[in-house]
Amino acid sequence: MSFDAGSSRPRAGAATRRPARHLPLRQGLLALVLALGLSACSVIDKPVRPAVYDFGPGPLAAAAPAVRPDTAALTLADVDAGAALDSTAVLYRLGYANGQQLLPYAQARWSTVPAQLVRQRLRDRLGQQRTVLGPDDVNAAASQSRLVLRVELEEFSQLFSAPGQSAGLVRLRATAIQAAATGDRLLGQRVLVAQRPAATADAPGGVRALTEATDAAIDELAQWLTQLR
Repeated sequence: MSFDAGSSRPRAGAATRRPARHLPLRQGLLALVLALGLSACSVIDKPVRPAVYDFGPGPLAAAAPAVRPDTAALTLADVDAGAALDSTAVLYRLGYANGQQLLPYAQARWSTVPAQLVRQRLRDRLGQQRTVLGPDDVNAAASQSRLVLRVELEEFSQLFSAPGQSAGLVRLRATAIQAAATGDRLLGQRVLVAQRPAATADAPGGVRALTEATDAAIDELAQWLTQLR
């Protein structure tokens, strides 16, 4: 007797065999094959989550700033950035092809927008030399005269000069203001540019290079602030 898989009864004219005893076994095998197929499809179709990056944990132990007697407290304003940097995408430029185009890595993201990462790094670094206050700090609002630092993030990307060669590029515009009840006084403005080579031509390499470039720019900014009077 032959068996028709689309029917629960044998075909007419074949009465010598009895397939009924094999039916549960075949149904079980069919169910197993279908289950394995569906499982494979679910694995293949499962979306891959982007890797999330930041600048690292920062100082592992809190310490009071080594404030000199002549070093004034500083109010650090929010870091501004253009619309192109107002996202968590890790961006790169192909300088050898079209350096005017910012491109995002598909599977890499910052934990927050770059301006927030840069501001936190600024606060950690400058806090090693002086007291750093936030723009909404009560003490800052009550102060009659204080140093205010405003920073714009103008560039924050991995720049490829060749397919296998790139660097993290950071450009900051810093403005220092002496704020007082009688009016604000501009102390100075400076553009700081830093590049650090990427060890690998990919997102992880770009993230590390951008972290190092940010630290270099902030170190230069901190030295500049100490020279202002």
